[in-house]
Amino acid sequence: MKLVEPPSCSSASTIVFIGKNRRGNWVAQEQNGLYGGLFVNRAQAVKYALFENGHHPETIIELSREIELDMSAKIAGRNFSAGNFSAELGATQSPPISAP
Repeated sequence: MKLVEPPSCSSASTIVFIGKNRRGNWVAQEQNGLYGGLFVNRAQAVKYALFENGHHPETIIELSREIELDMSAKIAGRNFSAGNFSAELGATQSPPISAP
């Protein structure tokens, strides 16, 4: 049996934007920033968007303007940007490692 990771969204009405960033990479980004990624081509961006939104092509919008990946989504009042993700999860910071 093949195990497949479930989609990140629970609603069929979730909008996913796709387009190119200023470097020419393809971006797929959920409208609220809950998920997204960078891709080398349009086909892979669309494939990802379809998987994540439950295979609803009608909710994918291709932008003609540049789009930059923003992974600083705020969920239920919590900011899950890379800078404070471990703090939000209650993780503790390891002491610095000193060279011998």
